Amino acid sequence: MKLDSLTPREIVAELDRFIVGQGDAKRAVAVALRNRWRRQQLDPALRDEVAPKNIIMIGPTGVGKTEIARRLSRLTGSPLLKVEASKFTEVGYVGRDVESIIRDLTDAAIQMVRDERAGEVRVRAERAAEDRLLDLLVAGSSSAVDPALGERRRALKKPLRDGLLEEQEIELEVAEQRGPTLEMFGPQGMESMGINFKDMFGGMFGGRKTRKRMKVAEARRLLVAEEEEKLIDRSQVEAEALERVEEAGIVFLDEIDKIASRDEAGSRGGPDVSREGVQRDLLPIVEGTNVTTKYGVVRTDHILFIAAGAFHVSRPSDLIPELQGRFPIRVELTALDAADFVRILTEPENSLVRQYTELLATEGITLRFTDDAVETIARLAAEINSSAENIGARRLHTVLERLLEELSFSAPERSGETVTVTREMVEERLGELLRDRDLARYIL
Repeated sequence: MKLDSLTPREIVAELDRFIVGQGDAKRAVAVALRNRWRRQQLDPALRDEVAPKNIIMIGPTGVGKTEIARRLSRLTGSPLLKVEASKFTEVGYVGRDVESIIRDLTDAAIQMVRDERAGEVRVRAERAAEDRLLDLLVAGSSSAVDPALGERRRALKKPLRDGLLEEQEIELEVAEQRGPTLEMFGPQGMESMGINFKDMFGGMFGGRKTRKRMKVAEARRLLVAEEEEKLIDRSQVEAEALERVEEAGIVFLDEIDKIASRDEAGSRGGPDVSREGVQRDLLPIVEGTNVTTKYGVVRTDHILFIAAGAFHVSRPSDLIPELQGRFPIRVELTALDAADFVRILTEPENSLVRQYTELLATEGITLRFTDDAVETIARLAAEINSSAENIGARRLHTVLERLLEELSFSAPERSGETVTVTREMVEERLGELLRDRDLARYIL
């Protein structure tokens, strides 16, 4: 994984490319990730004793909590699952089975490792698929039997590689739909414990093929997938995925403040019972337990948990003490102001100004923003956040969509134009709306 060569300073620098500010949170996650690499260098006897330092990120919505977790997954190549803690209270005290978090994380790891293996064998799979396509294009006869067919096969090879035969139809044998799947439910649900009878009993429930006519382009895609499946060792993929979950998995628990019990009146009941129940269900997973998945047993002892919440009406201390103790690192993310919004609009590699510019370029429109236009957009977004609900940087999306709504609608008819967004244009489009504060609260 890329993480092996990254120092905490380099991790922060990578996060800085996409996320503005929040230095404390970036440093905390960088150290937590580097500690995982350090743990791998220890003697095996000591390694198992070193527990991950889980993190709670505290801050209002739209300041970068989720984006930090999302970027970490891409940066490190670690399997990551983002889940809202509040979803486990939706159906009452029992809620959804919290162990499904680990099963979903394992599914994500399986897909991640499989995609990596597919990339490694892609060239071989494409060559094998090309050979099969050539056989189909010459009516499936072997070139060793008839030299004329061998000549035709060689003649078709270059046009096939050049993409000149993609629309030609051929007949291909495709597998019939997989056999039935039985969903088994255990205590508190076990949503992911599906058992496929075809996997259990081999060809008893299928394995038959049917002939289907399709274009070369579609056949190529199916044949490449078939050849990849032959070249990828499924058992190795599962073994590596399980190891990656156990040693490098990351679970991002969003909205953890929604399951904090608020004991303001000195007694607990109703929703608080459900919230505390979810906390107690989460506790074994965060502490370390064994979770059964359809790929094997997963130990959660060294999975890194990053929790996040706004904590507007509750505090981290409202969580049950046992769960608090499993999140020793607390970092506070600061609210964003107009200056931060200017940076968000322009600095990151995926900045909003660049996103809108590139989107409209697909219609042949050259879109430019003047510096004072960017500053005005940032100021207006900050003003709306202060007078209405503060949704952080997400307000910029709302403002920009409103500002560019007419241009986006008419873009196909305006191909070739250059449009410059100026301060006057921003104030003209949004100023009147902002002056009507009541309307602005609903629209912006």
